[in-house]
Amino acid sequence: MSQLTTPLPPLSLYIHLPWCVRKCPYCDFNSHQADRFGQDGKLPEKAYLKQLLADLDADLPYVAGRTIQTAFIGGGTPSLMSEDFYYHLMDALKEKLSWADNAEITMEANPGTFEQEKFRHFRQAGINRLSIGIQSFQPNLLKTLGRIHNREEAILAVDKSRLAGFDNINLDLMHGLPDQSLEMAMDDLSLAIQLDPEHLSWYQLTIEPNTEFYRRPPTLPEDNTLWGIQDAGQAKLDKHGYSQYEVSANAKANQQARHNVNYWRFGDYLGIGAGAHGKLTLSNGEIFRTRKTRHPNHYLNTLPEALVIKEAIEQEDRPLEFMMNRLRLFEAFDLQDYQRYCDQSIPESLIKACETAIKKGFLHEKDWQQRRIQTTEKGKLFLNELLELFLP
Repeated sequence: MSQLTTPLPPLSLYIHLPWCVRKCPYCDFNSHQADRFGQDGKLPEKAYLKQLLADLDADLPYVAGRTIQTAFIGGGTPSLMSEDFYYHLMDALKEKLSWADNAEITMEANPGTFEQEKFRHFRQAGINRLSIGIQSFQPNLLKTLGRIHNREEAILAVDKSRLAGFDNINLDLMHGLPDQSLEMAMDDLSLAIQLDPEHLSWYQLTIEPNTEFYRRPPTLPEDNTLWGIQDAGQAKLDKHGYSQYEVSANAKANQQARHNVNYWRFGDYLGIGAGAHGKLTLSNGEIFRTRKTRHPNHYLNTLPEALVIKEAIEQEDRPLEFMMNRLRLFEAFDLQDYQRYCDQSIPESLIKACETAIKKGFLHEKDWQQRRIQTTEKGKLFLNELLELFLP
């Protein structure tokens, strides 16, 4: 394989913590009920930390000399882990990795009272961005969604995070919930905006396989209601300064989630932890994805070198892989970015697919004249159909 002809993409780090207090009926992430693990009701923190670091050590040869720009600690519910766990984790990561001076380090957190008491320690450990999983402020919907916090705790969590020193906060909010009306959805969104987070992840509930909602489907709003919620909600977000830059992400000026942006731009990221995914580019031009074993017990009891499954992204698959990520972002981008991130000349099939997309009204023709790609409003609505044009 030839030597890479372009600079390596930016590098991020994803860390997966797989435990929750209980499994929500809509959740298809790799999460497991905490009380089924460990001893005396305690999670196996020391064992998991040791394995996380061994997992990282096994991947370090892939990224020798590279600098981490962003990190994201997801789950599961990472805020279930103790303060000591994060002090030790962050100290070890600082020793093992090179970090950008302005690295963005995000943790997902529950708004429950138990987790709130630890926010100050998370900030002191070096975490500088908090993503709080609220989903709804309405008692009946929180119950339906299996959430363990209430409206008051959700509001208080934002106050507590500010007092803890967080000046970069995301709120996760869902819409299209069972029996949710337009008015109910707008009430949720209005309250979230009043809390003044820097970032709002606002996304529609989808019923995924291997979830309780899939086995026992709830009654969801009709399509007309869903369209109404989407249109009214996006108008409200725009009015209050939250620009939509990705399918389900809205942010104040210069407050986009840098970790997610790197992901959608087809940047690189290490993935450690049970079920974590990664994507890496080597100096010889090889690009591959990694997957770590999913079940916590298996992860804890597997030799680090046996944790990973590697899957190469072949040359013929790179146009689809690149566009499938990049077109989720609504920013215009230069076609030359493809060469930078995929280390191959722009294939004729990619150019023809873009030209077809322009004819269908999915991409702006004016931008294409400068070999820039910009999704139209129609393209955003029919994203799956747009992506099908790039199939090999």
